[in-house]
Amino acid sequence: MTRWLSKDEQAVWTRTAAVLELLPAALDGQLVRDEDLTHFEYFVLASLSEAPNRTLRITSLASMTNATLPRISRVLTGLEKKTLVERSECSEDRRAKNVTLTGAGWDKVVKSAPGHVENVRSLVFDQLTPEQVSQLSEIAAQLLKKLDPEGKMFASVG
Repeated sequence: MTRWLSKDEQAVWTRTAAVLELLPAALDGQLVRDEDLTHFEYFVLASLSEAPNRTLRITSLASMTNATLPRISRVLTGLEKKTLVERSECSEDRRAKNVTLTGAGWDKVVKSAPGHVENVRSLVFDQLTPEQVSQLSEIAAQLLKKLDPEGKMFASVG
């Protein structure tokens, strides 16, 4: 039997769905305009910037960013062309490949971060009270328990 949404739940879901549709384009817009990077490309570079030796196995990076291997491969190819990352053999597993943030990639993250953070602040945090920020954190953490039960995504760590 279908458990239909109540009128209040439907209103919440409609607003949440609108945010899920509008926010990615707003994040992409700023980064593409200012840094010639999509939000996903920035997310990949930022994830690498926080990894030990700025290096991750490609499969780990795909998992952390919720990307399929074909998607992460396409994105890495584009970032390699911009000399922001480089792939290499994995010394622990010959079948695996690593990806490393280059010096140019590090510089790109450092240059891109202030504008991205300001955009996130403007779009999200400046719209909320401190109490709402805390509530949003709790809500997101609760949803991630169901959506990412193994804690694979970067956001689920900690």
